[in-house]
Amino acid sequence: MSKDQPLLVLDDIKMRFGAIEALRGVSFSVDGGEVVALLGDNGAGKSTLVKIIAGGQRATSGRVVFEGRDRQFDSPAEAKAAGIETVYQDLSLCTNVDVVANFFMGRELTRRVLGIPILRQKEMEQETAKALAAGGTSIPSLRVNVEHLSGGQRQAIELNRFVHWGGKLVLLDEPFAALGVEQTRRGLEMVERVRARGIGVILITHVMAQAFAAADRIVILRHGIVAGNVKTEETSPDEVVRMITGGIGRIARATENQPETGAGT
Repeated sequence: MSKDQPLLVLDDIKMRFGAIEALRGVSFSVDGGEVVALLGDNGAGKSTLVKIIAGGQRATSGRVVFEGRDRQFDSPAEAKAAGIETVYQDLSLCTNVDVVANFFMGRELTRRVLGIPILRQKEMEQETAKALAAGGTSIPSLRVNVEHLSGGQRQAIELNRFVHWGGKLVLLDEPFAALGVEQTRRGLEMVERVRARGIGVILITHVMAQAFAAADRIVILRHGIVAGNVKTEETSPDEVVRMITGGIGRIARATENQPETGAGT
């Protein structure tokens, strides 16, 4: 993939459920090392779009271009193998095992003794500690079960795991909804560290302050179309609210920021 090429391009994505048209031609792009906040009211099409990107659903029509290639993921596992991860509010950690076991879930290091696979526990613990430290995450004991950790610590484990295993694009679906003020602040700092490593981020949130704190650009969905696509520094919360609700704001100018190429870049 060329450095000048977007990491992800959505080109005229449409999704129909019978007579209901959930997405009516969504087009925007995400660069590596860019945080794009995806905003919109309930029913705007955000969740449907995330599922299409993450391999949970197939679009009725349109193109998903990832790393310069047309892709059609048939499952979340396929998207994950390509480097796309979705982090939900309730996360996907196993709470009844420890941090190391979660970090290496499905990727355990083993050695064979008399033909029997034995976990290389010390190496896995050292690698987990190194990865968490690189991500600015401090957890007193890596051998404590995840159920005893805070929501912010769990979120940090999942994001650090994604980065460590070569993730390229992360979809954060309301990741801070259940967190307190301090945990949310740390979560936003973690997003910045992920972005600084050249990873693309799509942040889905209902909280305007989070979007303005974390995002380089804001994309607004309204009734299944892109009602705005603006740089964060060039807009304001009031203008974004107008675009979300359909009031007169900068919708016309926001549309000018849409990609002009046929690929929707």
